[in-house]
Amino acid sequence: MLTHFSAMSEGKAGKGEKRHRNIGIPWLKPPDRVCNDPLCPWHGKLPVRGILMEVRVEKVKMQRTAVVVHEYLHYVPKYMRYERRRKKKHARVPPCIDVKPGDRVIIGETRPLAKSVSFVVLSKVEG
Repeated sequence: MLTHFSAMSEGKAGKGEKRHRNIGIPWLKPPDRVCNDPLCPWHGKLPVRGILMEVRVEKVKMQRTAVVVHEYLHYVPKYMRYERRRKKKHARVPPCIDVKPGDRVIIGETRPLAKSVSFVVLSKVEG
């Protein structure tokens, strides 16, 4: 499943091949569409660093930004049980990735893009 994208990232893509950067996460597939957005991790210069999360899209009403919900379990030592928690985060959506409310997506941490936006959508989860 590991693939190497260095030939395409250096601009040596052949006829009919998609041009995209190597973002350093080999198990993620790049999107089929190509965009010219500078804040796209696949076709622009935006670096992805830090944590990756699988989240659910809740709203897509802002311009190129989505509200996502991160659900996780938190351990409470007093009761020796887990409780469910959720956080809402804002993530930038590149034009080459189409998302709608209810989709499961993978987001990655990046530099702060706005006051509350520090994540970018990398791909949609199939199924």
